[in-house]
Parts: sequence; structure tokens; C-alpha cells
Amino acid sequence: MKTNKFKCFKPLQIICILVALSSCSKKSDSGGGGTTPVDTTKQHAFVYNYAALADSLQSQTYVTFISADRNYFIQNNSGNNTFNYWPNAHMLDVLTDAYLRTSSTTYSQRMKTLLNGIKTANGGAYPNEFYDDMGWLANASLRDYNITKDADYLNAAQLLYTEIKGGSNNVAGGGIAWQRTQLYYKNIPSTGNATILASRFYELQGNQDDLTLAKSLYTWMKTTLTDPTTGVVYDGINRNQDGKIDNWVFTYNQGLFIGSAVELYNITKDQMYLQDAIRTANNLVADPDLEVGGILKSEGQGDGGLFKGVAVRYLTLLTELTDLDAADKTKYSNFLQKNAQTLYIKGIARPSLMISPDWTQQPSGSTDLTTQLSGMIMIEAAAKLKAESDIQ
Repeated sequence: MKTNKFKCFKPLQIICILVALSSCSKKSDSGGGGTTPVDTTKQHAFVYNYAALADSLQSQTYVTFISADRNYFIQNNSGNNTFNYWPNAHMLDVLTDAYLRTSSTTYSQRMKTLLNGIKTANGGAYPNEFYDDMGWLANASLRDYNITKDADYLNAAQLLYTEIKGGSNNVAGGGIAWQRTQLYYKNIPSTGNATILASRFYELQGNQDDLTLAKSLYTWMKTTLTDPTTGVVYDGINRNQDGKIDNWVFTYNQGLFIGSAVELYNITKDQMYLQDAIRTANNLVADPDLEVGGILKSEGQGDGGLFKGVAVRYLTLLTELTDLDAADKTKYSNFLQKNAQTLYIKGIARPSLMISPDWTQQPSGSTDLTTQLSGMIMIEAAAKLKAESDIQ
């Protein structure tokens, strides 16, 4: 964890009543005025238009958070213009979500501008101090290369991949360090990102060394920081050079482990990886340390604001697997649907379209980019799952 680095079921009737109270549109969600109030006598007819809401969130987030020089997205909506590396890497992923959904060149142009802008804002280079930061951007860039075939994305991903591998050593039994000045401290954010990245490079290029690295890093995460019974994933080890595990339980650690298992399953078809992903996902959707009443918990703003967005991204990938058992698919789809519907109705201010860190209530005060991004990841995921008929 960064510590102050920068701080298919029908909608429930109660949800529909809340829709009426919030004056959301029955068929669309532009976030502004001119919406059509819901007819409470036909509550069952309400349609969650995730795609329309996603479009509105993309537009409003761009206007609200883009820096004056258009190179990056700023820290919050109340005047802090600080550049923070890892949220901007996730912003690249969120723009990519929109591009895949719409095929609009608006998003592909913003993607490329942001890739170049991150480099500019980071002092003219992509590498930085934190191995997890570089992992987030490397994975987003490699994803964009696979979509666009633009070599600039591949070059950025390869450069960062080389840097990340430099964080590997045998201290604490393996894994990837959190940062260059703490090569002894290993954690899931760095190692999970590196596992996903190595798996995807193997899938792209077929280099056996990448597969070997991915398997080794995954085994370290599983044996060192994952409870073999519950599947809960802890944050890190040896932070104080005492060999002790930081038994912090954050949503994004669960997401990264699930994502790592899914990627390795995709390239090996080894059932072990799928079963590991299912075990951790089953815990994620039921553990009171991670969810409250079926809704992913609030982890505050700052870095924590982005945590559950990571969990949503990788739980969605698991849900989409064609090899997933129908019962598990339904379980995860229902969980994601409940979170999306709750956020849609309760957690987004209108007309500002700012998102709360607690998806069960309206935001108050300023909104961090991290917090905004988690909600956008959820709504983009819901739009995708709805298009695939996995949720309503």
C-alpha cells in the first residue's frame, strides 16, 4: 500500500423507488437537466442505461480533471493540480474502456495524448520510483498496443517491463519490490501487476522466460500472501525488514490476484489457476472486511479511492470467462450488478457527476481523481456486461 504518497436478477423494488427520488432518466442518463422522471407506477420498467451514464461520466471527468496543459489529469476537483502517476495510468485504462465500447476517435486521441502527457509530466521519462506505478502504466500501455497496434504503446510497455524486472530479488522469498529505495519490501500491487504483465507479454510474443517469470511471481504471491483456505490476499511482507506480513486486507489486492490467476489460466488452461481465482473471488464477494451488504466497502479517498476499481476490473474479467461454471458466473454477475445499480442511484451526484468513495451515499466535499476512476470503472464494466447480457 502507498502511505500518503498522494493522499441475472431484476432490480430490487427499493432501488427503483430510489431512482424516482433521484429523478434519474427512465431511458437515459446524461447527468444534467432535461431528464424524464421515473413513473413510480411502473417501477419494474426502469432501465439502467450504463452506456449513456458512462458517456456522461467520461465527458464530465475530462472537463473537471484535465490539466491546463492537457497532458494529464489532476489530483482532485477542488484546485489541487498535482500530477500523480498511478491514477493517470488508470485513466488511460478507463479511456480505453470507452474506446472499446464506442470506437470513437475522441477516446483513442485522448489515450495517445495521455500516454505522451504522462511522460512529459513525469520529467520526460516513463520510469519512476515505484514498481507498482510502472506496472499499472505498463499494463495499460500493452493493452492499448493490442487494441491499436501503435508501436508507441508497445515501446512504453517494454521499457517499463524491463524496469519492473529490476525490482525482483530473493529477499522475502521472491516477488517484486514496492519501490527502488525499499528493495526488501515486497507486495501484491507490484508483484500482481508484474505477473499480469509477464503473462500478457508471453501471450503476445511467446517468450518462455516471460511465462516462467509469471508462474514464479504467481507462486510467490499464492504461497506467501494468500490464505490457502479462504483465498484472502494480504498486502505485503517485510516492510520493516522483520519478515512479517502486513495483514492489511484491501480490495485491490484481491483484484490483482484474481487478475493474475485469470491471465495464467488463459495462457496455460491449468485448472489450478481458475480455482484459485474462484476461491479469492468467492471471498471478495462475501468477506465483511471487503464488502458491506453486498457492496464493495469504502476505502476512503487518496490512494484508497482507486482500490475497488481494480477489484471490479479483474472480477469482471473472471466473470467473462467462458469456462466459468454457470453458478459462479451468476454469483459474480449479480454482485457486480448490485454494485453498479447502487452506485448508479446512490453514489453519483447530479448534475456534477462526481462520485462518492462510498457507493451507498452521495459524495460530499471534494472528489479525488482516484475515487472518480473507481466509479467509472464500475459503470464501464456494467455497460460491457450488459451488452454481453450478463447483467440487466
